[in-house]
Amino acid sequence: MAQRTRMKLDIANPNAAGVDVGSASHFVAVPPDRDDEAVREFTSFTEDLERLADWLVGCGIDTVAMESTGVYWIPLFELLEARGLTVYLVNARHVKNVSGRKSDVLDCQWLQQLMSYGLLSGAFRPKNEICALRAIMRQRTMLLSYQGQHIQHMQKALSQMNIQLANVISDVVGETGQRILRAIIAGERDPLKLAELKHGRIQASTEQIAMSLRGNWREEHLFALTQAVELFDAYSQALQRCDVRLESMLGALSRTKDEPGPTKRRRISKVKNAPKFDVRTYLFRICGVDLTAIDGIDTTTALKIIAEIGPDLSRFKSAKHFASWLGLCPGTKISGGKLLSGATKRTANRVAQALKMAAISLRASQSALGAYFRRMCARLDKGKAVTAVAHKLARLIYTMLTKGAAYVDQGQQHYEERYRQRVLFHLKKKAAAMGLELVPVQPQQT
Repeated sequence: MAQRTRMKLDIANPNAAGVDVGSASHFVAVPPDRDDEAVREFTSFTEDLERLADWLVGCGIDTVAMESTGVYWIPLFELLEARGLTVYLVNARHVKNVSGRKSDVLDCQWLQQLMSYGLLSGAFRPKNEICALRAIMRQRTMLLSYQGQHIQHMQKALSQMNIQLANVISDVVGETGQRILRAIIAGERDPLKLAELKHGRIQASTEQIAMSLRGNWREEHLFALTQAVELFDAYSQALQRCDVRLESMLGALSRTKDEPGPTKRRRISKVKNAPKFDVRTYLFRICGVDLTAIDGIDTTTALKIIAEIGPDLSRFKSAKHFASWLGLCPGTKISGGKLLSGATKRTANRVAQALKMAAISLRASQSALGAYFRRMCARLDKGKAVTAVAHKLARLIYTMLTKGAAYVDQGQQHYEERYRQRVLFHLKKKAAAMGLELVPVQPQQT
């Protein structure tokens, strides 16, 4: 009877450790031959984190694998990186233990074992300066969402007083809306005097605005309106400070002092809530290319992308890997040679969300990307079409950032002609396989 041979995995990282991250304490496992107590528990206090790092260095550890649990991993990750250790942040779904017993001790030992065999890969994390830029950009996004809540509070207080201002002007936080609201808070109640504060570009007449400003001035609703405006102003000041910090950080990241060339795109209006400085120039000096040349990518979207991933995409082997990391690739759920599902995976990736919003804005664009979006909408449902266009935008961005190539839009007519030629080629090929020949029909003279 032949002896059964067992395949043995080679040790790829002999000096690997595993960390099971928690909110109050972390469990750390090292190879059994490094210490009599191969698994230890450390609290999340800074003093204990320092002891944890000292213990790992004393055990000769150079590689550490940890799960991305909430935000609890960030202090330990940064501390171990500062000590010169190579830290792998792994997805918790990718390191699930075999079904059965589960404990913190077993989890950290399982991480250490997988890491020692080289079976884990670290998540993408940009450089420290990009992480700092990302934190400020996310803080700015959070402030905008909080400010939006207080705009709703203004509208609610006005509606409770039956002040129908939102029905005659489009934005209560625009120039006209703010003039009227602040005059109301200051004590003005005459509808005609309030209506005279309107901007010249407002289409509604003074009489219409005056009619909308006749209501009941109850004190409790006026108090709520006053506080909503005060909180709106507080967040506006916080956003201004964020913009100042963003501008200084972008200036520090700039590699050249070159200016981007003139854009051929028509910009009908400025993006609302965009930073109050020249974002396009700063991004060009950081990336070396103008991402806003791509149709659908405005300055705010480009800033979100660079703040999340940075200009260096060398961690991704190809555009396909980059699109897969974004969650914009079709799924490959196959069993028995049959495709069960091709749906993309669910993801909360902020870059993917920004690219999908950019794709939606191409609905009426007269560019090649706009024509592609409309063709995808004709073939697929709206959600799949948006994902397909976002995937194309991701590939364009990857090519521009890795190769330094400028984007040139060929136009809608060029795209439609290329599509026509492709369809004609396949029709001729199919006709030839059936022993037929396509004959072009000459247009009839009228």
